[in-house]
Amino acid sequence: MLKNINFKLAVHAMIALLSLVLVYHLTIITGLIPYEATWGGRLQNREQMLRFETVSILVNLFILTVILIKGGYLKLKLPTMVLKVLLWAFAVLFALNTVGNLASTSVLELIIFTPLTAAAAVFCARLAIEP
Repeated sequence: MLKNINFKLAVHAMIALLSLVLVYHLTIITGLIPYEATWGGRLQNREQMLRFETVSILVNLFILTVILIKGGYLKLKLPTMVLKVLLWAFAVLFALNTVGNLASTSVLELIIFTPLTAAAAVFCARLAIEP
């Protein structure tokens, strides 16, 4: 089933998704989107939001870097096994995030981010199986 997804489509979709997620997190930091509507509605203050958002941005930049390497857009040398393990870890991370979004009290997270994280899990799994 995963092999039926075009490799380049998975790469480009992940680049687009991660770019949009980064923009989303920046809009939270700037206050354009209230932090109360994020992280399952569990953030209690701006300081906590800044910590969560900073970590999230760094993690997403790391994932984006790995995707760009796998897609051939960054010419950094990483062993194939390292890329494969990282991509499988990302697939699991996104799958767990999907479950978390399903439990969210935020309608935005439930309706928008649940399908996006589910798609990201599938795309990362597709990239992980590519030789």
